[in-house]
Amino acid sequence: MVRLLVALIFTVSAAFGQKDEIRKSIYFDGGSYFIDEFQAEDLSRWLDSIPNLLDKYEIQLISHTDPVGGLRYNQWLSRMRSEAVFQLLLQRDIPEKKIHIKDWGLENPVYDNSSWSGRIMNRRVDVIVRPVVF
Repeated sequence: MVRLLVALIFTVSAAFGQKDEIRKSIYFDGGSYFIDEFQAEDLSRWLDSIPNLLDKYEIQLISHTDPVGGLRYNQWLSRMRSEAVFQLLLQRDIPEKKIHIKDWGLENPVYDNSSWSGRIMNRRVDVIVRPVVF
């Protein structure tokens, strides 16, 4: 289910970025923090396409959930989702000091949680690459 919406959602989520930042989102099934092979490979290709990634950029992981399951559960799930993406980045030899994490859980949704499609789009970790300011 998640794979079918990925291309559309990547296009929509790009509109929310700040100037000079590059953004990619990893989407999850409800209640899951599993990253499928398709998204893991896509993230790797995306990171490889960024010239001088380790020299000129820092990475921020911002995780979100839908509201199903309540506050405490979604705080845990949000943390598990960002940790799953964090581990993928470490496997790619990205230094831990270059990665910053913010777990929103069910707070601060970007999309409308009253609709099925909004809940799907809120189940994600945004991987945001920003230039390092000297």
